[in-house]
Amino acid sequence: MLAIVQILAILAAVLHVYIFTLETLRFGIPQVHRGIFGVADTDLAAVRPWAFNQGFYNLFLAVGAFVGALLVRSVEAAGWALIVMGCGSMVAAALVLLATDRRMVKAAATQGTIPALALLASLTQL
Repeated sequence: MLAIVQILAILAAVLHVYIFTLETLRFGIPQVHRGIFGVADTDLAAVRPWAFNQGFYNLFLAVGAFVGALLVRSVEAAGWALIVMGCGSMVAAALVLLATDRRMVKAAATQGTIPALALLASLTQL
């Protein structure tokens, strides 16, 4: 079961690196800011710094979950701490997104499901 936790934590990390790419590197592209995030061209200048910051937040969570998945077999306590912190923060952020705007249910499910599964699978390791 530990391998499943590791795979899910790595998949959650990969997803959050992709989100980082959208929010930080590709946000200025109309298909991204308008199509994915629903930000009008007229609001782009105001929203872009927030998206840039949020993208790095997602990158740091991804790095934590990924490093945790790599370490959990050799430095067990550090690995678990990073997996739980990274994936737990991803799930918490998804819940905050959903609580903030119910129309974001698909986005919240997308960003929160895989890390939630990693946390649930972690319970088998107690």
